[in-house]
Amino acid sequence: MTFDDVRKIALTWPEVEDGTSYGTPALKVRKKMLARLKEDGDSLVMPDVPIDERAMLVESQPKIFYFTDHYADYPIVLIRLSKAKRAIVEPFLRRRWRGLASKAVLASYDAREGA
Repeated sequence: MTFDDVRKIALTWPEVEDGTSYGTPALKVRKKMLARLKEDGDSLVMPDVPIDERAMLVESQPKIFYFTDHYADYPIVLIRLSKAKRAIVEPFLRRRWRGLASKAVLASYDAREGA
């Protein structure tokens, strides 16, 4: 995957917009970060991943999931996009989007999608 692939997925959801964060391309929902490209150009900074879940991901799939000392105390996981497939990345994006989108937008989206 690439960040362009991530963009194509996320921009289909209401309230998602392009932006920047720390000088890198980012996706935002209502001015809050959905995800951003790390400075290395290959890793997705994925917020809102509990530290215990992150530990399990890093242990079970270290080629895809990792974190640096900088993120050690934060609920963030880094995803190597060049090693990841859509089936791995999309659920993280969707969960984060659902946590940021307005209740009205989610209700409308769920009704339209039949969720």
